[in-house]
Amino acid sequence: MRPKDPFIGRDLLGGQFRVLEKIGTGGMGSVYKAEQPAMNRMVAIKILHPKLAGRKDLTARFRREARAMSQLTHPNTVKVFMYGELEDDGSLYIVMEMLEGRNLNQTVRKEGPLPVERAIPILIQCCGALQEAHDLGIVHRDLKPENIFLSKLGGNADYPKVLDFGLAKVTEQQMQPGSVILTQEGMVFGTPEFMSPEQAQGKTLDARSDIYSLAVILYEVLTGKLPFSARTPMEYIQKHVTDPIIALSDRVPDRKFDKGLDEVLAKALQKQPDNRYQTAGEFGEALRPFGGAAARALPPVGPVTPGPAGELSASSRGGVARAGGPSAGLLIGVALGCLAAGVLIAVVVMKVLSH
Repeated sequence: MRPKDPFIGRDLLGGQFRVLEKIGTGGMGSVYKAEQPAMNRMVAIKILHPKLAGRKDLTARFRREARAMSQLTHPNTVKVFMYGELEDDGSLYIVMEMLEGRNLNQTVRKEGPLPVERAIPILIQCCGALQEAHDLGIVHRDLKPENIFLSKLGGNADYPKVLDFGLAKVTEQQMQPGSVILTQEGMVFGTPEFMSPEQAQGKTLDARSDIYSLAVILYEVLTGKLPFSARTPMEYIQKHVTDPIIALSDRVPDRKFDKGLDEVLAKALQKQPDNRYQTAGEFGEALRPFGGAAARALPPVGPVTPGPAGELSASSRGGVARAGGPSAGLLIGVALGCLAAGVLIAVVVMKVLSH
């Protein structure tokens, strides 16, 4: 018989939480269902494996995950209530909201490929969660169907929550003084089936890598298959770098997809990041026309913040999409045109005066 898990049945943090059962195990730790009597709610507590607590690199990664997630407030990102170190044995923990439902991988395995009108609204909401993370300088780096959880909210059984920023790349301004920077150029982390070409090659990553991974997820959700035919993780890595994707309709000949959706996915899955959608918000809005009434009813992807002179702009890393006003390029063009006209008038006036 396996030894009993030492955390099950324990009271943690001065009796604030009582651990009831284990609900999941990963490479770095286990997740437990616990009750929080004072708040009359159930929570999920992720605890780093005690045997790893002495590893400075892994504990730094765990703290980084907690700190990154605690900054995220988007409704489609799992909520982090608190994190820290257990007083008795030094184990690191994260207390998160308890979700009921199943992840996207389990959903597709049980129900088969999802209809376009169901899949796209889910992915658009995930784009919103990623847009907030990217705006804060956080790149997820391990997006896969297992890390998108379909919870129930009101009457909606498909309310997605993006989970597990355990491999998140946090920019230097997000790091605490003295933090260990774990990932270096040339090191490969992530899940081979869903990693971007630049991730597969160990290159420096930015938000556009997450966009590629999210597009692979959508492809699999719609077809039940990946964009390439491969048998091993290494073969998937190679094909992400070298091979063109198989078109949706060619992957499942018995299903027909809008040609425009094929084009959106083809752009999101370009090998070169510069050729993809540059923000999660841009990708989400490109998907919206194909998601039916549910997609049209969703709010715009990404935050909208006041710009200069009361102008509205959709905040994003790598670009600013204007809403309700002329584009930045147009404004610059007009300004340059006015400047050139002013110079020409000045020259004419000077000539007239000289005569």
